[in-house]
Parts: sequence; structure tokens; C-alpha cells
Amino acid sequence: MRILIAPDKFKGALNAREVAESIAAGLREVLPDAEIDIAPMADGGEGTAEAISDGLGGSWLKCKAHDPLGREIEAHYAWIDQDKLAVMEMSEAAGMRRLRANEFDVDLASTFGVGEMILDAAERGARQIIIGLGGSATNDGGFGMARAIGFQFFADAKQLNGPIHELEKLTRVVAPSPAASRLPLPEGQDGGEGKALAKIIAAVDVRNPLLGVNGATRVFGPQKGATPNQIDELERALTRLADVVAEQFGFDYRDKPGAGAAGGIGFGLMSFCGATIRPGFDVVAESIGLEAKMKDVDLVITGEGSLDRQTLEGKTPAGVARCARKLGKRVYAIVGRATDEEESRKLFDGVYQNARPGISDEQNMKRAAEFLRENARELANSL
Repeated sequence: MRILIAPDKFKGALNAREVAESIAAGLREVLPDAEIDIAPMADGGEGTAEAISDGLGGSWLKCKAHDPLGREIEAHYAWIDQDKLAVMEMSEAAGMRRLRANEFDVDLASTFGVGEMILDAAERGARQIIIGLGGSATNDGGFGMARAIGFQFFADAKQLNGPIHELEKLTRVVAPSPAASRLPLPEGQDGGEGKALAKIIAAVDVRNPLLGVNGATRVFGPQKGATPNQIDELERALTRLADVVAEQFGFDYRDKPGAGAAGGIGFGLMSFCGATIRPGFDVVAESIGLEAKMKDVDLVITGEGSLDRQTLEGKTPAGVARCARKLGKRVYAIVGRATDEEESRKLFDGVYQNARPGISDEQNMKRAAEFLRENARELANSL
């Protein structure tokens, strides 16, 4: 029997490789002769760089950058040398994990460090940069990132460098000169004669626009500590940013699905770097050749921390299941917790969950590897 294990991480408990290895260990106890292949996955959120690097045999580079509050940090991203491909996550510089609980300040938090990471990769000669968008502590529409790569923002004669609410007064944006840039500029200029430009792919796991009731600020701002007054203020600031970009550059990405990802940096990457927004699962699956790995197996096992209605919105288990169904393969999910939501469950031939009655969420997370092995043994016995 040939089995492919292609899960995402169990957030806060195990990374995707640890999940896959725990499932494999349980399967081997019952099916010692099975041929098992592991393909750790991600969907654009945290773990994306690791999944692609793992699949392509990349190495890890480090660079100096700044965290959301402007403190210098050492940031890491993956590098696949044969393709001159950099794979990074915006959360590495601008993520919630860079802040303590009492430090959240959505008006001051900046994506400047993300721009520094992009520049570092471009200066190393990257032909393509994949950026996973998720886990952000920011709500700046890519304002900080754009400043790091050379854009200047003005309210009449005053240059704006933050806080974010000052964008309400924005009157013009000045792009870096084409000859100085290693990145595509919004006017469509190239980066100077004979200079290679890094193509940027923004990998997302949400489809939110920049503004409005489903936008970056109103949906995700409260998770980052934004008060009701700040939400209104930030919404006006990002509206003004989008208005000025549209007036000056002649395009408007505010309503593009994914523009609101990671505090609106999806919008910023499209507007200031010429980036393409793509579903993160598709980016990872194509990068590691997931479909090719599935072609000769008998069944596929996937998983994630939670199986619920959101699973259908571009999350890893749904993507793996659809790919497996297309190839006529049986597919099972082993998850941390599953709701009774029928539409997500019916994607799979079977769903197994780690959650045990009478055990706290904290204990379930601590014992995640153990419960994954138990579920894998149960699945193997059913086969």
C-alpha cells in the first residue's frame, strides 16, 4: 500500500512535518510494509516558507530587519538557489509573534521589516519572491513595506513615516526611480536597462478586500487590539491610501480578493511591487509538485488543527482533498478538532479528531503527537 501524508501545521502544537511524521509513525505500527511519503503543506499562512523549502531542498538565509514596532531583529527566509527563488513570510518581520501581549498597537505597527526582507532577496538576485501573508500584527496597507523599498508618502510638504492614521492626510506618493529599483514599479517601468526584476507572488489564505465590512480593518483589526475608534480611523486612512494610489498610478486594487490579507499588505504588494495575489495552497502545491506525488498512491491523508466552515475557504485539508478527488484517490483527514459542519466533512472518506472528551484544549495540544499516532493506528486498522 502506498500512502501520501500531506498535512498543515497544528498551530501552537506541531509544525506540518511533525504532524506528518506522527501520522506516519502510527500507520507503520499497523502497516509496516506500507510505502509512506511525506509532503508537509501550508496555505499561505505561517509555515508556507518551511513547506516550500522542505519540498524543494532549500536553505535558510538571514537578514537584518525591523519588527512591527521598529526594533532591529534578525529575520529568516528560505532560498532555493537553482531557481533563484526566495520564500518568506510577512509574519517573520511583522507578525503577532514578534510582540508581547501588552505591546499590540495597530496604529503604530508597521510592515517596514517586510520591505527590508524583500530588498535583501532582490539584492541577492532573486528572480521570484513568494511571500506568505498571515499572522500579521499590522494594519497599514503595506505603507511601511513601501517606504522600506523606496516609496515616499507626503501630506502636502510633510513626509509621512507613521503612525498609520496620518495617511488620512495623504496627498501624494513618490515612487523610487526605476534605475534604483530591483522591483516592478506601479507605473510599469522596468528597473533600468538590463536589470533583472524580482517577480513577487503573494500567497494568501483569505479573500478579503482592503476596505469595508469584510475588509482588513473591520474583520482583523479587533484581533490586533484595535478599538472601535481606531477601526474607524484606520478605515479612513486606508481609504485615502487607496484613493491616492488610484489617482496617481491609474489602477485600483482595493476590491481585489486578498487585498485585505495581513492588514492590507496584499493591497500594498500589488500596488507598490507589481505583485500577483494567489491562493496560498495553490502556490505551495505547485511548488512542491503535490499532484505528481499523488498520482501513484493508494490513499492520501491530510490534516490541520481545525476542520470547520473556514476549511472550505482555501485551507490545506480542502485543497488536498480536492486534488485527491480529481485523481480518484481516497482521502482522509486527521485533525485537532472537527465541527459537525457537513460540507467540509463530506470532502473526506473519513475524519479523525484528536479532541478527547474530558481533556482540556491545553492538554490536547500538548499531547497532539500522541493522539495523531492513535488516530493513525485507528485509520490503518480500518484499512
